[in-house]
Amino acid sequence: MADSQAERPPETAPEDLGLTDETVRAVEIALDSGRVDEVEDLIEDLHPADMADLLESVSREERALLLEIVGSALDPDVLTYLDSALRDEVAEKLGPRETAQILKRLESDDALEFFEDLSEELRVQILARVPVTIRRLLQEGLEYPEESAGRLMQREVVVVPAIWSVGDTIDYMRQHKKQMPQDFYDLYVVDPRYKPIGKLPLSRVLRNKRPVKIVDIMQQDLNPIPVGMDQAEIAYLFKQYSLLSAPVVDPAGRLVGVITVDDVVHIVEEEAEDDLLKMGGVSETDLYSAAWETTRSRSTWLLVNLGTAVLASLVIGLFEATIQQIVALAVLMPIVASMGGNAGTQTVTVAVRALALKELSGKTARRFVWKELMVGLANGFLFAVPVGAVTWLWFQQPLLGGVIAAAMVVNMLSAGLFGTLIPLGLEKLKIDPAVASGVFLTTVTDVVGFFAFLGLAAVILF
Repeated sequence: MADSQAERPPETAPEDLGLTDETVRAVEIALDSGRVDEVEDLIEDLHPADMADLLESVSREERALLLEIVGSALDPDVLTYLDSALRDEVAEKLGPRETAQILKRLESDDALEFFEDLSEELRVQILARVPVTIRRLLQEGLEYPEESAGRLMQREVVVVPAIWSVGDTIDYMRQHKKQMPQDFYDLYVVDPRYKPIGKLPLSRVLRNKRPVKIVDIMQQDLNPIPVGMDQAEIAYLFKQYSLLSAPVVDPAGRLVGVITVDDVVHIVEEEAEDDLLKMGGVSETDLYSAAWETTRSRSTWLLVNLGTAVLASLVIGLFEATIQQIVALAVLMPIVASMGGNAGTQTVTVAVRALALKELSGKTARRFVWKELMVGLANGFLFAVPVGAVTWLWFQQPLLGGVIAAAMVVNMLSAGLFGTLIPLGLEKLKIDPAVASGVFLTTVTDVVGFFAFLGLAAVILF
C-alpha cells in the first residue's frame, strides 16, 4: 500500500494549471528581443487552449510575430479555442494556404465553427485551397441558419447497420480507424433508408461477446435533433436527459450528423456570455475592436436609456412646484427609485433564468407571479418602517416619513409585479427577455417610484 502511494504522481495544484502571467511576460520579452528559439521553447508544451489564451493576451504586433514563428505547425485545436473576435485576424496573418492546411486537420464541426467567423474574402480564398470533400462540407454547413443544429453538428459519425453483430462492428472500427472521429462515445444504428433506429454506447459494445446482435443491445431512446433546431433548445435537451451525444436528422429523418456534449458546453458558455453582453449593450468584439467602432456599437443602447431617463424626468417635472416647496423631496427621491430598481432586478434575474430553463409555464408562472408579489409587498413593509422613521427624525416631519414609507411599499410591490410580467411578456412576444427586461423594468420602477412618492407628497403635505 505504501509503495503504491509512493509511486502515485503528485497532484497538480490549481494555480499551476493554465497559462500563467509569467509565461506571457516571458514570451513578450523573447518576442521583443527577437529570440525565436526561446519563444519556441516557451510555447512547445502549451495546451491548445493555453496557446489560444496566449494569442489573445499579447498585443496585435506580438501576435503577428508569434504566428509567423509558429506558422503551419500551429496545433489545429488552437483555432477552436480562439476567441471568435480574433479568428479573422489570425487567419489573415497565417494566410489562406496555411489556414486551409490547418482546417483540413480539424473535425467538421470545429472547422465550420472557425470558418464561419471569417470574412467573405478569406472564405473564398480558403475554399479554393481545401479538398473538394471539405469544401462541400463547409459550404453546406453555411447554408444552415446560425446557431442551429446544422451549424453545430459533427459530420463524422460511426454508423452501423442493424444486421451486424458486435464482432462485425469491432472489426469495422479497426479496419477503418482512419475514417473514425478522433473521439466518440456512441455508435448509431440505421435502417436501409439511413434513418437512426438505435444508439449503442462504446462501453456496451466492449462488454458483449462477438456473436451478439447489435439490434439486441442498442438503446432505442434516441432524442433525435432536427437539423434546424436552435442551439438553446439543444442545450436544454442535453441537460434534461443527461445526454453525451444525440443524432441530427434532416427533414426526411435521415441521419446527417451528431452533436456531442463538448459542443453543448460551448453552447451554454456562448448563450450565457451573449445574454450578459446584451444586457449591458455591448458585444464580444469590444475588447479587440477600435475605440470608434465600440463607441458606435454602444450608442444605440445608450440612446434607449436616454429615452427612458427622459420619461422619468418628465414625471418629476409634473411635480416641480411640489419639490420647490419641500427640498427634502429631491433628497429622498433616489431612495425610492433605487430600492424598487434593485428589487425588480432580483426578480427579473430569477425569471429570466427560469424561462431559459423552461421552468415557467402555466400554473408555475402564475404561482411565481403571486409569490414575487408577496415578496415585494413584504420587503416593502420591511424597509418602509426604518426608512420612514429615519426620514421623520432627519427632517422632523412625521408626514414626510409616512409618504416615503407608503411610496416604498408601492414601488417594491410594482417591482415584484413587473419584474415577473415583463420577462414573461417579452417571452410571449418572441423577444429575448435577457436583452430587454432591464430597460423596461428600470423605466417602470423609476416612473412608479417618482410618481408614487411625489404624488403622495402633493396630496398629503399640501
